[in-house]
Amino acid sequence: MSANRIDEGSTFGCPKVEPSSRTMLTNRQKRILSAVVKEYTETAVPIGSKHLAGKYGFNLSPATIRAEMNELENKGYLFQPHTSAGRIPTDKGYRYFVEEIMPDRELSRAEQKKLQAELLKLKAKNTRLARTAAKLLASLSGNLAISGLKDEFYDFGMRELLDEPEFQEIDDLCRLAETLDFIDERVDRLIKNLKDDEVKIFIGKENPIKEISNCSMVISPYRTKSGEKGILALIGPKRMKYAKNKSLIEYMKKLLGGAAVIAIIFTNYESITNIRIHF
Repeated sequence: MSANRIDEGSTFGCPKVEPSSRTMLTNRQKRILSAVVKEYTETAVPIGSKHLAGKYGFNLSPATIRAEMNELENKGYLFQPHTSAGRIPTDKGYRYFVEEIMPDRELSRAEQKKLQAELLKLKAKNTRLARTAAKLLASLSGNLAISGLKDEFYDFGMRELLDEPEFQEIDDLCRLAETLDFIDERVDRLIKNLKDDEVKIFIGKENPIKEISNCSMVISPYRTKSGEKGILALIGPKRMKYAKNKSLIEYMKKLLGGAAVIAIIFTNYESITNIRIHF
């Protein structure tokens, strides 16, 4: 097995959608692109104009929606895998969605309390927080989660990926497994090129680890109370729930980063101890 290859020219920055490209999409096209991303995220099935007309309406006929989808395909935002099929988002389509359309999403109080309760429970058992973080992120996202410090790395969620249609091919699974075998060898560079306050989203071929260029990755560094720098990452299909995954990582960083959060957990202990997460 060879070690993962990280593109030597990569600066770990995500390609921005050029301003000229932003003006090329009308509000109608943005709404249609957003609906295709949302539906494909949930179903993993190419989305057709009749489905969008029936579910979203848009006050447009299926023929008009189909014409707009054709235009989005011509501009590189959608792709038709088969002549008779609907459309799916391209890497460019997902990138535009993430930067221009995707709303910010804060975790619900219930989701926050789940994370707090489980971290508190495992902290009391002296369970390693890096391991707990990966387990929780995998459970709540349905994606592969990686968490760790320089010499201590954990990953959970391979079982979740096995259920995704994108990972039914044995070659894809082998590539992903090989990537995990060597992820610790690349983490120094991953951490070095990320600022503490950054949450980076890599989509498809933007991925700096080329062996998983068919996946998307949400990744961010964090600081422990002692100042040690660690890393959190979620890896999954390109139709992952980007807003939710970004929020999960941002909140987990807060929980891992300071005693103030632990104090808040203890203050709310009575209201959260009955919450359980099943793995």
